Amino acid sequence: MLQGTSSDVGKSLLVAALCRAYTRRGLVVRPFKAQNMSNNAAVTADSDLPPNADGSRPRGEIGRAQALQARACGVAPSIHHNPVLLKPQSGVGSQVVLRGRALGNWPARHYHNLKPLLMPALLDSYRRVAAEADLVIVEGAGSGTEVYLRHCDITNMRLAEDADLPVVLVTDNDRGGAIAAVVGSHVLHTPAERARIVGYVVNKFRGQFSLYEPGCRVMSELTGWPLLGVVNWFDGAVRLPAEDALALERALPGDGQGVKIVVPQLGRTANFDDLDPLAAEAGVALHWLHPGQALPADTDLVLLPGSKTTRADLETLHREGWATDILAHVRRGGRVVGLCAGFQMLGRVVRDPDGLEGAPGATPGLGLLDIETVITRDKRLVEVDRLDHASGCRVRGYEMHMGRTEGAGLARPWLRLDEGGNEAPEGAVSADGRVMGSYVHGLFAADGFRRHFLERIGAQRSALDYEAQVEATLDALADHVADDLDLDALLALAR
Repeated sequence: MLQGTSSDVGKSLLVAALCRAYTRRGLVVRPFKAQNMSNNAAVTADSDLPPNADGSRPRGEIGRAQALQARACGVAPSIHHNPVLLKPQSGVGSQVVLRGRALGNWPARHYHNLKPLLMPALLDSYRRVAAEADLVIVEGAGSGTEVYLRHCDITNMRLAEDADLPVVLVTDNDRGGAIAAVVGSHVLHTPAERARIVGYVVNKFRGQFSLYEPGCRVMSELTGWPLLGVVNWFDGAVRLPAEDALALERALPGDGQGVKIVVPQLGRTANFDDLDPLAAEAGVALHWLHPGQALPADTDLVLLPGSKTTRADLETLHREGWATDILAHVRRGGRVVGLCAGFQMLGRVVRDPDGLEGAPGATPGLGLLDIETVITRDKRLVEVDRLDHASGCRVRGYEMHMGRTEGAGLARPWLRLDEGGNEAPEGAVSADGRVMGSYVHGLFAADGFRRHFLERIGAQRSALDYEAQVEATLDALADHVADDLDLDALLALAR
């Protein structure tokens, strides 16, 4: 198990790197994270849900980071790789998803009481994963030394003890304070927990190690834990899907020259890896629009991403003045794309009569498409891999939403997906073709569709193979970590 001295120390990418590195050695490797908190999710082919009414098998969902780790192992993502997914909906509560099944919205205080009851399911998932693997690499969550949460821990030391896992502590050199973080972790752990830690890794290192080595000696002398390696900063991390909303605080890698795409930074942005293929394009300049900023006049396209709380983020659009800016942008001939919740925001109104995402009520939409949405209890989880007759390109992605959209605007769909020789309409597009939306996440990861779309809005023709770039980056990450860590010694610590 890799545990961190804090959140965002790079555990997820280290796990992905080790998964790819050991898989290339011929081992059967699997990732596992008991509980993840993220609105960046992926659809799985398996779930604990009963069959659908038509007899089809329902889908599940896990954190995007575990889906990437499964990809690094060369396997399809499973609900058992991340049995509990928390999807924040407010400052004090989240939707709880257990092995693909949404249990409802839980305030944090109540969820802490629920967590111990989830432990049997988590251990069952772990044992299922371990039964098919030579090596399981387990990722902890946040910091393992949040002592006030020890009584309800299900994902750090409690899991390590119940599953008898050796623990490697990971600290982040880039943010500073690594010595205090490692030594402080030693102080806060119990004697039994300290004994379970087999060593520590310094991650995201920049600079000359000979100058930093005395600091490592201090950490080892004060804790008794050996240094297992120092992993240098990996520039290619920006080319891989980010785990959680902490990534929204950093600049997008596509900032530069080309067609200017602006993305409002909303409070509960979800599935923001939809942006990654666009950011990877040399002919695209992708920018976040931060609170307090006005929409730049030279914007070519506004992209409204997914959200876990559609109405709350729609209200942010109005409060920040962005709704007014977007309407003016469209009057000037600009374009707007909405994905999932962003698609819902383009309509006349979003209603939540049962208060599933907050207080019951309705919020006016942007009115750019003749549609209306009602938030419903049923969550739609569907994988998409079909030819789009509208563009002539194949699209791959998934739907993951709570809500039913109706209205005359659906008679003019954005996509016309092939379904057994028939066309299944998806999404909507305005009469002038400048405003469009869809429930399908992952549209822009399909190279042909992305090129077709970007050329229509004036971007230069691209030869980017996005999926090949992700694979090449995973290989480069594995090589990078293998150069900085002794993989044989690390493997010998597993049991």
